[in-house]
Amino acid sequence: MASKYIVDLTTDEYAYLYNLIKQGKTSARKVARAHILLQAAEDATDEEIAETLRNGLSTVHRTRQRFVEHGLLGALTERTRQGARPKMDGKQEAFLVALVCSAPPAGRLRWTMQLLADRLVELKLIEAVSDETVRCILKKRPQAVAEKTMVHPQCESRVCLAHGGCLGSVC
Repeated sequence: MASKYIVDLTTDEYAYLYNLIKQGKTSARKVARAHILLQAAEDATDEEIAETLRNGLSTVHRTRQRFVEHGLLGALTERTRQGARPKMDGKQEAFLVALVCSAPPAGRLRWTMQLLADRLVELKLIEAVSDETVRCILKKRPQAVAEKTMVHPQCESRVCLAHGGCLGSVC
C-alpha cells in the first residue's frame, strides 16, 4: 500500500541524518527514527521498514506523518510529556522530614515507611499516601534519613545534622 505521507529529503537533511546515526551519543529512539526516514526516502513501504528495523508499523507511520507535518526536527524529537502531579507539596514534605527526625512512636526503635505514611494520614496532612511515596520523597532528601540526624537539644525548633550543619527552622 502506498503511503499518504511521502518523505522527500534534501541533501542537507541526508547529511544531518547520516551524521546523527554515526555520532554515537544520540538516543536510540532518535536513531531509529533517523533510520525510518532514510528508508522512507528510498521509497520503502511502511511494512518493509517496520520489518527491516524491527519497529512497529504505527511507529513508522507516525514518523512519516510527523516529518511531513512538522519537518525533520519534529519527526526526530519526542513531544514533551506532562507527567503526574506531585503527591505532596513542599509544606507536606517538610513536615515529613521533621517527622522522620522526631522520636519514633512508643514501643518502636525507628520510623518505618508505613508508620510515616499512616501518621501523615492520621494527622490529616494528606488524604492518602503510600509507603512507597514516602520512600521516594525521603530518597530525594538524604539529609532526612542520615545517621545520627537529631533535633538539637538546646534549640527544639531547629533540625541539626551529625556533621554540624542545620536544615533550618521546623515549625
